[in-house]
Amino acid sequence: MFRIPLLVALALIVAFGGGITSAVWALKATVGFGSIAIGPWVAFPEAQTASADPYAKAHRARAGELLFGGAEGLIFTAATDDSGARLSANCSYDISGITPPARFWSLYATTSEGATLRPGPDLPSAVNSWTVLRAEDSSFVIHASPVAHPENWLAIRHRGSLRLVLTLLDTPTAGSSGLIDLAMPKIVKTGCENA
Repeated sequence: MFRIPLLVALALIVAFGGGITSAVWALKATVGFGSIAIGPWVAFPEAQTASADPYAKAHRARAGELLFGGAEGLIFTAATDDSGARLSANCSYDISGITPPARFWSLYATTSEGATLRPGPDLPSAVNSWTVLRAEDSSFVIHASPVAHPENWLAIRHRGSLRLVLTLLDTPTAGSSGLIDLAMPKIVKTGCENA
């Protein structure tokens, strides 16, 4: 008597549970399609537009983030350094070079899940185009490290892996079809705490 309702309930639990689990997994696995990779930096220029694919729209809705319009800006993230090794909060990195043309840019670190790292009230948690110290050729070197550095220091006080987020605002790069030819800053590991 209870066998058929129990089997129906079990089938519904498996169907709904499996569907929800696979949807959440798919949203964590990718921001969407149409990514552009320049070295370790990855951007999804279509994610901000009305023509974004369903995964990008769902990822945006799940994260609760307002993204920039096509001509407003572009967000690049890096989870690895230039050698392809995963970024670790136990290590120090030099982010050097220049950024693509932009009216304003900012660089900060997040956890691998995307939560912004807050190292402390008196520590620099972000660097931007107004505060960065530059060389005569407009290049810069930013030291992302758990240890204090002179000049441009991005404090990393965290354990585990991390991502760097470079946001370009009011940039022709966002609407450009020539993204592949852009020069992005290099990310080079300079040492680790346990090394």
